[in-house]
Amino acid sequence: MSSRVVHFEVPFDDADRARAFYRDVFEWEIQPIPEMNYNMVSTGPVGEQGPTEPGYIGGGLMQRGAPVTAPVITLQVDDIDTTLGIVEKHGGSVAGEKMAVGDMGFAAYFKDSEGNVMGLWQNAQ
Repeated sequence: MSSRVVHFEVPFDDADRARAFYRDVFEWEIQPIPEMNYNMVSTGPVGEQGPTEPGYIGGGLMQRGAPVTAPVITLQVDDIDTTLGIVEKHGGSVAGEKMAVGDMGFAAYFKDSEGNVMGLWQNAQ
């Protein structure tokens, strides 16, 4: 299983302030998605199918709250349920329910052996 970093999330306390900060300081493009209480972030060039430069990843800004209280990196896996089982066998824990993200795929959070919250992403089949 190759679990490369595919996404990041940065929590905020004030949405307008956070969007302005990252837009003005780093020139990120930020697309609010009010119905999901989420903001998609493009940190580089994107096309119809996602990033157009090798190594580039996008992310999101979201309201701070459990389990996401600090920045999170998200790893792509073949099967979230299997991966969460392996996480638990190695001293980690599940930090929330597996969630469908539209028809794109599934997301889940876990805590690693050090208590850090991390994300998992599984593409839809």
